[in-house]
Formats: sequence, C-alpha cells, structure tokens
Amino acid sequence: MPSFDVSLKPDMVKVRNGVENAIKEVSTRFDFKGTSASLELKEKEKEIHLIGDSDFQIEQLTDVLVGKLVKQGVTVNFIDRGEKLEKLGGDKLRRTDKIKDGIESELAKKITGAIKGSKLKVQASIQGDEVRVSGKNRDDLQLAISFLRKEFAEQPLTMDNFRD
Repeated sequence: MPSFDVSLKPDMVKVRNGVENAIKEVSTRFDFKGTSASLELKEKEKEIHLIGDSDFQIEQLTDVLVGKLVKQGVTVNFIDRGEKLEKLGGDKLRRTDKIKDGIESELAKKITGAIKGSKLKVQASIQGDEVRVSGKNRDDLQLAISFLRKEFAEQPLTMDNFRD
C-alpha cells in the first residue's frame, strides 16, 4: 500500500552554518565589541544559547541569527524562542532557543484530524514523532500532500519516505 511520512526535521548542517555565520558577524560588529554578546549551538540538545548584557542586546543577536538562518534557507519556524531570560554571573543574561525536531503530539493530532476531515481516500496514523499517511493509489497521496501544504503552511513540514 503506497504511503509517505510527514515529519518536522531541520537540516542541521544549514542550521550550523547559519549559527557559525552569525558568530562571525557578532565577533566583527562594532556595537558588540567589549560586551559578552555571543551565540552557542548545542547540536545534541538541539538548542541555541544567546548570551548578552541586556535584553536589548539579546534581541539584536536574535535579529543577526534570524538573518543568517534565512540566508542559509532555514525556515524561522524551526526555532522556538525561549520565553525567559536566565541570569548568569555578573550582569550577563542567557536565552535558550529550541530547535524543533519531530512533530509534537498536539500537532500530530491536528494533522490526522485534518486528513480525516478532508474526505480524501487516505488514512493517517501517528507513529512516534511522525505521521504516516497511506492510501490505495499514488494520486490520493499527492492530493494529501498538497492539502497538508495548504492547510499547515505556517509549519515547515517535510514529506519523505514516499513508497509505492
């Protein structure tokens, strides 16, 4: 039975390149000289740490980071901004932004509900952090892919593992 998987996976190579380019720009910018402004990518935890002297400086770091990620072709929707600022030693602040990886259960339930409500001749099932969509023929699956792209345009969903 033909099927495909719907997932939410960032290209970590592009994310790493974007963060490294942002680090280079921060190190050369005049307004960050002599401050504790820095960026750090924790790939295993899928986090980006922004460290600065004030919340204004962290917002400037966010702007630099977003610009570099967009140039790399990474959708900004992959980044969940941290809500609170942590105080470090002295007057340093840190914000931790999470990189989305995998579909959380709430979004997976919305996807399966939307597919069931669309009257398409496909079935959707949640499998861990992915949603598997299966149908009787390839045309139905292609309709389901276009439906999901329209319905969840704000989410950077990837459709992969297409099987006949």
